[in-house]
Amino acid sequence: MISCCETKAVPKIFRRGDHVEWNSEAGRVRGVIIKKVVSDIRIKGYVHHASREEPQYLIQSDKTDHVAIHKGKALRPFRATAKKKSKRGKMRGARRRRDSVGF
Repeated sequence: MISCCETKAVPKIFRRGDHVEWNSEAGRVRGVIIKKVVSDIRIKGYVHHASREEPQYLIQSDKTDHVAIHKGKALRPFRATAKKKSKRGKMRGARRRRDSVGF
């Protein structure tokens, strides 16, 4: 029985094509979900238990194209962002111009 102060953890729901990241032995890994698994599946000799209540996800790594399987609670959504241009080059140029003018 759940008391008034206890809350059940809401499982994270992801969809095919979502960009996610997870922690591995080598550090944080990013990839794209390729399939949502809702029944037991055997991969590389191991049975991964999944259900509709606790699905697992097949994810393809961005860097290595390796396919991994993880539960939703091990994954975090990741929003790919474009790299910002550095203003460092502009600042150096401004300093050079200021120095050459004789300030």
